[in-house]
Amino acid sequence: MTLRLALVASFAAAAFAAGSAFALNQNIPKAGLPSASEFSGQVLIERPDVVSWKTLAQVETVKQGSRMVPQFAKPILALDRKDARVQGFMIPLDMGDRQKHFLVSAVPPHCSFCLPAGPEAVVEVFAKEPVGYTLDPIVLSGKFAVQKDDPNGVLYRLHDAAQVEVAKVSPGAPPGFVPRAIPQN
Repeated sequence: MTLRLALVASFAAAAFAAGSAFALNQNIPKAGLPSASEFSGQVLIERPDVVSWKTLAQVETVKQGSRMVPQFAKPILALDRKDARVQGFMIPLDMGDRQKHFLVSAVPPHCSFCLPAGPEAVVEVFAKEPVGYTLDPIVLSGKFAVQKDDPNGVLYRLHDAAQVEVAKVSPGAPPGFVPRAIPQN
């Protein structure tokens, strides 16, 4: 299955799961749920040395001829081909406890088969060396790439990435949010 098909299947499954969860959850604020970038700001501590998910959310889809293409804000375009750090939650693309190709999301995954956010809140990662799988948020460093015309719908990539540290969860994280570390053997 190509990454694009996996992403499309994940989005469809996420929409179905989200619809089911919303029907059961009576605690949704009247104003609606926050965007992934807003929720990330509640879960992870914003840091000046890490690209903010709020910055990466500054992208629109516009019609160009007969196609829909991303239109990125200047702060995003300034990151292209530069060394950068991102923080978020690992979503593995392969089996195993060490991942060399995976996604990092602004928000924690809630389902093994679903992406928890849209393409503006996900970075595809190609690591130099395999990174240990964890449910804790991580900080990665690498060469950031803005994908202006990716056939798979990916907006952001991090190449030659390495895990720098475990990210800190905000003390104001929503009640019940507790990262669950995977025991190391």
